Amino acid sequence: MPKISTDPGRHALNGPTMGTRWSALFHADAGLDPAPVQAALQAVVTEVDAAMSTWQPHSDLMRLNRAPTGAWVAVPAGLAEVLNLGLRICAASGGAFDIGMGDAVRAWGFGPEEASAEAIRWAMVTTRPPAHEVLEIDRAAGLVRKHAPITLDLNGIAKGYGVDRLAEMLRGFGITGFLVGIDGEMRASGLRPDGMPWTVAVEAPDPERRAPHSVLMLQDAAVATSGDYRHHVTVQGQRLSHTMDPATGGPLRSSPASVTVVTGSCAEADAWATALMVQGPQAGGELAARLSLDALFLMREAGGIRTHAVGALFDSPMVSAAGREGLVCA
Repeated sequence: MPKISTDPGRHALNGPTMGTRWSALFHADAGLDPAPVQAALQAVVTEVDAAMSTWQPHSDLMRLNRAPTGAWVAVPAGLAEVLNLGLRICAASGGAFDIGMGDAVRAWGFGPEEASAEAIRWAMVTTRPPAHEVLEIDRAAGLVRKHAPITLDLNGIAKGYGVDRLAEMLRGFGITGFLVGIDGEMRASGLRPDGMPWTVAVEAPDPERRAPHSVLMLQDAAVATSGDYRHHVTVQGQRLSHTMDPATGGPLRSSPASVTVVTGSCAEADAWATALMVQGPQAGGELAARLSLDALFLMREAGGIRTHAVGALFDSPMVSAAGREGLVCA
């Protein structure tokens, strides 16, 4: 049957944000002008970045970091929401996910500055109380204060939150079926026009090339992956992952190659992927099972990649071996 004017048109939009790019794939009536949608999506991720970036010295997060201990600081509602979620996951994970590791992140060269031996030594001997014990949030008033010195970093949750905001914006345009993402953190809504779920690939943990390990079929769900293979620095000839261990003040020395989490919101998936990466397959797998999280751990072994799956999703037909082309990698 020939295509008529009422058939849904495919739109693939994207733009820069947070040092990477955002993307949105959806189908809409042929008469839709994508320009206002593109502008609105760009505006919302720019707003998130302006509030939560550690690379922009005048962001709301950096203004909070510079504020004296004990002083109430007014923050945007979105930042208060993400801080609150970060504290909840910090407490629920026993501190494995901690938004108060900003000093260690910067010391090891994962912020705007190069790694510093002196800062690294300080980061590794500093005793930090968990962020949920020293950060107070009054969401009704839009105020936050620190009860002890703490340097906040939201790199483990801000991209996921940005994806959630992209989803909200598309729904505001009346678009209910879509796949949105930032740097591999993805959220799917509804179904494709052919009635099938959205196809997302879990990336193989290979630093030399990008290839899918397995394929997820997502409907009304979000996925995020934390891994040791994509973002790293080299310190004294040693390649180090960007994931910080709150127990040591330095990068993880022993961890899964990657952890992928599927849950309702991308901010939660983003943060939990980091938390389970820190905890590892045994403790992290037990925690994921207790919290009914769907999680996939990939571990490097002599014979290749070993998988450890938690939750009904990864044992279902919605997950298959990779092999298709043109997939989005999470």
